[in-house]
Amino acid sequence: MFNFKSYSRAGSIQETIRLLKENPEAHLIAGGTDVLVKLHKGKGDFDHLIDIHGIAELDFISQKDDGDLVIGPLCCFTHVAESALIRKHIPVLSEAILTIGGPQVRNMATIGGNLCNGVPSADSATPLIALNAVVTIEGPDGSRQMPLEDFFLGPGRVALEHHEIMTAITVSRDNYAGYSGHFFKYAMREAMDIATIGCSAVCRVEDDVLTDLRLAYGVAAPVPIRCKDTEDKIRGRKLSTQLLNDIAEAVVDDVSPRTSWRAAKEFRLQIIATLARRVVKQAILNAGGTIQ
Repeated sequence: MFNFKSYSRAGSIQETIRLLKENPEAHLIAGGTDVLVKLHKGKGDFDHLIDIHGIAELDFISQKDDGDLVIGPLCCFTHVAESALIRKHIPVLSEAILTIGGPQVRNMATIGGNLCNGVPSADSATPLIALNAVVTIEGPDGSRQMPLEDFFLGPGRVALEHHEIMTAITVSRDNYAGYSGHFFKYAMREAMDIATIGCSAVCRVEDDVLTDLRLAYGVAAPVPIRCKDTEDKIRGRKLSTQLLNDIAEAVVDDVSPRTSWRAAKEFRLQIIATLARRVVKQAILNAGGTIQ
């Protein structure tokens, strides 16, 4: 039995916003895979719930006429991972999602919930950040958009006001067409474990030159991050083993992992450098490049 003081079920985006305005202590529940655990542990902050599970206007995957991909935040992980549009255009996101939990969790957990939790280990965050995804947020004053990279403010903190809700995640055609990627999650167990380090790389290769690279990490800082200094240093260089070594050397200056009970900072830095080589190499190979 879960101990909560109030429960409401919203049928639309606008009803959700209204209910949030009426109850400043309320929290949203979608898939419930995180909220129900917190309730089970007696977390008092979750005494008031607004259930948004089942709002059809937030559960979709579509492609606009201009090629932009749009994902509704209430799409469960299984829906996203198995989507023909996602697999065709941004398979790196499917790769990442298939490392999350097990089938039962993926059938319930939503991509919006994973992002809005604001945890550094959110596995769906790094591929979307590497794809320059933009999130749409709606509140009583209308809607606004912001880069997903800027959405994360700190551990457990995101750029949502209490009365706002995420309504879409967009990856523009310019940010995926001609690009390939790869994701790898290092964890202590191969399944049902939180990432010690997660890494996503998205790149474009032309004539054996790395014309663009976007490298993102989870659990390498207080929020999921892009390694922009590293990207700038190596962009436009010819493909080679030395290039991979230089990326691995540079990336440690872009991150700031911490020591926790899961892993020491020094160990995380070693994994970060190792994954830089491995993940970028595989992204390059997926893009049709060769490493000499």
